[in-house]
Amino acid sequence: MKYGRAIKILRTAQGLSQGELAAKLTIGPSQLSLIEANKRQPSVGVLAEISAALGVPPHLLTLLASGPEELKEDADPKYVAELARALLGVVVNTHQQALPLDEDKPKKKRRSA
Repeated sequence: MKYGRAIKILRTAQGLSQGELAAKLTIGPSQLSLIEANKRQPSVGVLAEISAALGVPPHLLTLLASGPEELKEDADPKYVAELARALLGVVVNTHQQALPLDEDKPKKKRRSA
């Protein structure tokens, strides 16, 4: 599993730097960097923290980290890539919809002349 790739994709899709994400975790930026480079495997606890910090379920993170060889022997790599792009689109759209909209802001009163 390439958790590093999945974490980096979700983190950058949300506009977070490694430092910003690491500040929400019990690991530091250097450890997060090693995980994203796939030089270290995150523990189950760290995966749970990362999932919570990114606002995605842990199983989605695991699915995005999976390659065709881990899903099933005859998986089409193009299908897997298409599925990953679709899931990322759902994650990004969900976070964008959760942002406050301009019409939610209090309107300024106009001065009468």
